[in-house]
Amino acid sequence: MKRRIIRIDESLCNGCGLCATACHEGAIGMVNGKAKLLREDYCDGLGDCLPACPMKAITFEVREAPAYNEAAVQKIKAVKAAADAPNCLQNFPVQIKLAPVTAPYFADADLLIAADCTAFAYGNFHRDFINGRVTLVGCPKLDGVNYSDKLTAILQNNDIRSVTLTRMTVPCCGGLSYAAETAIAQCGKDIPLQIVTISPDGQIIK
Repeated sequence: MKRRIIRIDESLCNGCGLCATACHEGAIGMVNGKAKLLREDYCDGLGDCLPACPMKAITFEVREAPAYNEAAVQKIKAVKAAADAPNCLQNFPVQIKLAPVTAPYFADADLLIAADCTAFAYGNFHRDFINGRVTLVGCPKLDGVNYSDKLTAILQNNDIRSVTLTRMTVPCCGGLSYAAETAIAQCGKDIPLQIVTISPDGQIIK
């Protein structure tokens, strides 16, 4: 298809990289000290990069080019945002089997119990789940244990305000849900529990 797209005159480019920074879609990159249009399908043809170039090396042209792939651009932006997200971890150790039964960080805490795989499947895990919560991580299948007693002791000996549990869609994560539900039932306290299920492709199921 013919459409408007940027053109970079490498003879004018001084290699400052300002255009690559200004390109929010990630279409421009630096190669051997010169700006390059690396992905034509990432260029939306709006030209945020033009005013950023001090050498006037970037112009518009109309030519045959792949259609703008907005879906791919949004996915790249999401991955970058996740990579740039700050580390929100408030406690260590995080493994359920290594965590103490009592600790200062449990005081008046919102607790996150996370299946091992969830942080890898969901790109914004720190921002959406760890941030503001005390985190415990485990996998009943790999650890070969029932976490119910440990979690019950943690809930009994600390003022936990709420529990959020993240699990994968796979059956083995059912053991973690069972342990959390059993611990809340046994601790003698009315603690709200939210269970969030995540698919292998990073989608929240419920």
